[in-house]
Amino acid sequence: MTLSLLFLAGIVNFLDRSSLSIANTTVRAEMHLNATQMGWLLSAFSFAYGLAQLPLIGLLDRVGTRAVLGGGLVVWSAAQMLTGFVRTLPQFLVLRVLLGTGEAPFYPSGIRSTREWFSAETRGRATAVMSSSQTIGLSFAPPVLTWIMLRMGWRGMFIVLGVAGLGVAAAWIAFHRARKDTEFAEPEEVQLASDLDEPAWRVLIRQRAVWGMMLGWGGVNYTVWLYLAWLPAYLQEQRHLSLAKSGWVAALPFLAGAVGMLTSGALSDWLAKRGKPLTTIHRRNLIVGMVASAAGTFLVAHSGSTAQAVAGISAALFFIHFGGTSGWGYVQAISPLRYVASLGALQNFASFMIASAAPVVTGWLLDRTHSFTLALGVCSAVTLLGALSYATLAAPSGMRIEQKA
Repeated sequence: MTLSLLFLAGIVNFLDRSSLSIANTTVRAEMHLNATQMGWLLSAFSFAYGLAQLPLIGLLDRVGTRAVLGGGLVVWSAAQMLTGFVRTLPQFLVLRVLLGTGEAPFYPSGIRSTREWFSAETRGRATAVMSSSQTIGLSFAPPVLTWIMLRMGWRGMFIVLGVAGLGVAAAWIAFHRARKDTEFAEPEEVQLASDLDEPAWRVLIRQRAVWGMMLGWGGVNYTVWLYLAWLPAYLQEQRHLSLAKSGWVAALPFLAGAVGMLTSGALSDWLAKRGKPLTTIHRRNLIVGMVASAAGTFLVAHSGSTAQAVAGISAALFFIHFGGTSGWGYVQAISPLRYVASLGALQNFASFMIASAAPVVTGWLLDRTHSFTLALGVCSAVTLLGALSYATLAAPSGMRIEQKA
């Protein structure tokens, strides 16, 4: 039940998150925005999403995933629905901040829930299924949201998504339970809720590996956020596809990302059953995936045709999500249960401080060069730096917390 609810919440999460990128050119035309202003709108979400991770450090362990993620669902869905009524840029910015704040608990809550409910040998696939809601939602988003927008307008699209999210919020609050609150709870799991002698952030920030994960995850999310924010506009402006056609073409790379996630989960569990250490599996997947994704983005920047560009984007998203799924697996493998949610939130905070630059930098470069080539090159370089961080700073030897869970 928990995994099904997380998957459903993830679908809604990423439909909402991608809605502005789908409506990018239409909103810019109606509200008379340039690419830099649109970049700030897109980044307002990611800055708020990143900063809102900080209160989650320790909060999820004290309050629980049911209340925190349930409240987040209500906030982000209400913000999404109200976006359909905006008239000015400041109003739009405020609602994008609320959307990011509300969506912030999704991944830390999901990672803690899968860590609670699944064994080490099955956790890779469970994490991949939860995470695949991201790319499945993003692959549905271009054709489905374009279809809604063509019939109801971009404002109607935001309202429909907000109402759907409120329905998912009701289901999560009604049916989700933490393992410690069920008959399946073990005594040590109940004890963990009160076994936090020192604030989690203070324990984690002293670990060298945590700094490596924070910086390395920024390379993952920079790539993810660049394509999430600007792929439809890239297809329409640089590849000259129509709004309707770009919706279908944009679905292909995100489907490739979903395949990358599921491949990562299946491979990780297969290797785990054969005795490979989880920390080795996930760190290796991260480094290989990020290097290969950077190569795919570099190909996009120098593509001579739309087909070649879409193939490069598909490769970039396949490999970044192959590595990214193991990024969450690495959090689960390297940390005791009592710190998993806090480590996930801290990693997300730092990474989104890096990734939030992607929409603004891309929009700024687009206004000045009238091309995505340089912005894609920057993305490729950031991804490689993230891989380097995982290869050096984020080694398991840099994480020294007593493993009680």
